[in-house]
Formats: sequence, C-alpha cells, structure tokens
Amino acid sequence: MAHRKFQLTTSQVRELIQAYTACNEGVLRTRYQAVRMYGTRYALEEICALTRCSRTSLMEWCHVYQHHGLDGLRDGRLGGNSAKLTPTQHDDLRQRMETYTPRQVLGAATHTTAGQFWTVEDLQQAIVQWYGVRYASRSSYSTLFHACGLSYQRPAKVFKSQRLSQVMEFEETAEKN
Repeated sequence: MAHRKFQLTTSQVRELIQAYTACNEGVLRTRYQAVRMYGTRYALEEICALTRCSRTSLMEWCHVYQHHGLDGLRDGRLGGNSAKLTPTQHDDLRQRMETYTPRQVLGAATHTTAGQFWTVEDLQQAIVQWYGVRYASRSSYSTLFHACGLSYQRPAKVFKSQRLSQVMEFEETAEKN
C-alpha cells in the first residue's frame, strides 16, 4: 500500500472547515471538503463517493491547495460567454435588420435573387460590414436571428443566372399543358 504524502496540519484542517462553513457555493464547498478529507486520511474511494469527484480532480485540488491555499480552490472562470457583439450592437443589429432588406445593404451580393429576406449568409456579410465581426460557427448566426426576434427560414433554391423571360415562357407553357 502506497504511503500518502499529502497531510494537513491542524491549522489547515481548521482553515478548511471555516472556509467550508462560510462558503455558500456548492462546488467550492465540495473542493474544501474533499481536500480536508484526503488530508485527514479518509479512504480515496469514500471521498470520491461522497463528493462525486474523480480521483484526478481530487489530486489536482490537493496539489493546488498545497501551492496556492484556499484561493487556489476557487473557480477561476469569469462566466458569461465570449460575445462578439455588445448588447448595444445587438439592439442596433435588430433595428437594422427590421429596417433594411439585404438588397439595400449588400446590393447584388445577396444570396437570394430578390434580396428581400435575410439569410445566414447575408447576415454574415452585413455583420462584417457593420461591425467588423466574424463568427466561426454558422449556428451563431442562427442564434442572432433568434436574438433579434426574427425566425430563420431556408430560402428557395433559385439560380441567379436564370433569365426571367425564359422562366415566364416556361410557366406559360406549363399552364397550357
């Protein structure tokens, strides 16, 4: 059986108990408790079962506590997301999408022949033009549609190179038959 090198002093145990008692964050309390239990020679399997943490996480927490104390056990993530547009820009985008059609903004470079309705590709071009921002995922643009109160619909497939006169001639022929 391997000898456990990580041991806590009575002052460290007291410190962890006080921090555990004063803390109201569940994840942080679990870390305090797991480190204290491991440092006071509880069985590894028992700690993992009670705290529902993995052995790897427990060893990492103990290592961090040894080098950084209680502050090292805090969650370092800042939260939120890495939004590329500010809330003000979201409001501006919503207003612009309701005010202008893709044809008015992008000219002939729209992804539909009429350029009347916004598509993901049109939105992508407009956001680059207006804000200089480009998202990596196509689904981010769909999320922006939803955030702006618009629904996303796939446009009908239409060839841009078609001749209107030929289309009308074909439709007349189809009606006669």
